[in-house]
Amino acid sequence: MKVTEQASHHNNLEQRTIKELVALINQEDMTVAKTVNAQLDSITKLAEAIYSALAVGGRLFYIGAGTSGRLGILDASECPPTFGVSHDMVIGLIAGGDKAIRKAQEFAEDDPQLAWQDLQSYQINKTDIVVGIAASGSTPYVVNGLKACQLNGIKTGCIVCNPQSAISKVSDYPIEVVTGPEFVTGSTRMKAGTAQKMVLNMLTTAVMIRLGRVKGNRMVDMQLSNDKLVDRGTLMIVQTTGLDYESARAALLKYGSVRLAQDALQKP
Repeated sequence: MKVTEQASHHNNLEQRTIKELVALINQEDMTVAKTVNAQLDSITKLAEAIYSALAVGGRLFYIGAGTSGRLGILDASECPPTFGVSHDMVIGLIAGGDKAIRKAQEFAEDDPQLAWQDLQSYQINKTDIVVGIAASGSTPYVVNGLKACQLNGIKTGCIVCNPQSAISKVSDYPIEVVTGPEFVTGSTRMKAGTAQKMVLNMLTTAVMIRLGRVKGNRMVDMQLSNDKLVDRGTLMIVQTTGLDYESARAALLKYGSVRLAQDALQKP
């Protein structure tokens, strides 16, 4: 039996109070960061491979089903507004297509040809890298997608939550974060999903920093898509240049990004 399918350490949950349930869930969640910490070497290797691909114009693809697929799409969708990169640089694909983001598409994850078809629609090539995400480590959509990538000379990685999985065997850079039985037996949207999100945060954040998309500790290329972000960008400029708020805001809106505004204002 897969570790993620083993019985919860807690029973008779329906007899617990809300306060007890919340405390017990938090108790389980506190184990996740330690489990991720044990995989830092594997995470580093995959991050370095992603950086190497993106640095020469390649793309990062995530493939997954259900919760795992949604997490990949979430991470991919947050890269453009956070780091100012193209929407084509990090791409999340889910079994069953975009409609599966909100509503499960029955048996889509069991189609062995679907992932490769989805990837081919983006003209995937050897400069790209594909990361499979699956708590079980055995989702056919992901297994066969990564296998097809390897057969076509495309680098692969994975984030799974079971040891020695089928997906790891077709990954050049496997990450196995074994989070143990879930609080609700088999509900991998919980600890497994949390671990996957933590790893995804590490991968793209580290890579984007190395690609020069962060200056100091600031998101200088973030998109100015709402008033909150305009305010954040304005304060960055105030702090780095000493300008008053209104002048900094005017410069930000004129140049369109914190980086460009700072560069212009700091020219001799």
